Amino acid sequence: MNDKTKKTAAPAVKKPQNEKAKKAVVAPVGEKLQKVLARMGFGSRRDIEQWITDGRVLVNSRVAKLGARVDALDAITVDGRPLKQDAETYLQRRVIIYNKPEGEVCTRNDPEGRPTVFDRLPRPHTGRWINVGRLDINTTGLLMFTTDGELANRLMHPSYQMDREYAVRVRGEVTEEMIENLKRGVMLEDGPAKFTDVQAAPGGEGFNRWFHCVVMEGRNREVRRLWESQDVIVSRLKRVRFGPVFLTSELSMGRWREMGQAELDILSKEVGLEPVLLPEMSEKAKDKLDRQQRKTAKPVAAARHVRRGADKTVYTTNKDQPAEFAKDSRKPRATGPASNKKGSSSTRNAPVRRLRPE
Repeated sequence: MNDKTKKTAAPAVKKPQNEKAKKAVVAPVGEKLQKVLARMGFGSRRDIEQWITDGRVLVNSRVAKLGARVDALDAITVDGRPLKQDAETYLQRRVIIYNKPEGEVCTRNDPEGRPTVFDRLPRPHTGRWINVGRLDINTTGLLMFTTDGELANRLMHPSYQMDREYAVRVRGEVTEEMIENLKRGVMLEDGPAKFTDVQAAPGGEGFNRWFHCVVMEGRNREVRRLWESQDVIVSRLKRVRFGPVFLTSELSMGRWREMGQAELDILSKEVGLEPVLLPEMSEKAKDKLDRQQRKTAKPVAAARHVRRGADKTVYTTNKDQPAEFAKDSRKPRATGPASNKKGSSSTRNAPVRRLRPE
């Protein structure tokens, strides 16, 4: 009896020790590579995962694989450029709020030479600006940029339920039935879509009316396509809110401002991230940032390398001119010595006149 009890008791004692040993071996070390690079501001996690798949990222001189983990001692190289890993770089989190004007595209380099949303932004000390979502060329309003790829990824991911609110001017008759259809959901080319809320702006009446509508996704031209499904046209579209961030009247079109510490902490907590202190900035750097903000009030040219004045309206015939610029509607010029000056506009016979409507 004693021998049997000893044989059955022995393995019962050793089993939990083996399980603990296995757990200790399986425990992952370090942090996922794409998450580290995203936090350092090199791009969103989705972009960096594609870089790793394409073999553009090396860890300790070896081509990295998707799912690889790294720590502060590992040497990371992207496109042949070694990256500096230190505590300061890891903790960089800045956010810029930008009031996008019409005519700018959400890309870093446009092959057609059109102005981009990055043209007005200040250059970050480390990493680069990552745009949180996109707006099409004809849409204006709130656009956010951050140096923290993990923050950008969470703000854009559907699981974090960041709603987007838009002010929309609709051309055409809008009925209550249409609004109910949009709130209930319609089928678009890329799947079902809907507004979670639609409110008519006060005082709106007539053929062109303003509405405020909310979507939970950031699909391409989703707001425009939803309204077009009801046989009406969106004549103007402006994003006024992204999650807890509102576009206020203090930020005029084409200007940006950086979030303060309190705003940044609220935004971080919304997506489950621990708050991070903003990097300290010298007085000289603050003055430079202020100058850059003031500079953004100036308009950006319609395209790069376009000579000054090329963006003005050119009327080639009298038919093209607005009524207020018609020849008969102009006031007669004053006669006198001033009208006989050399180079006066009355003595010129230019075939094409450049006029700026008021």
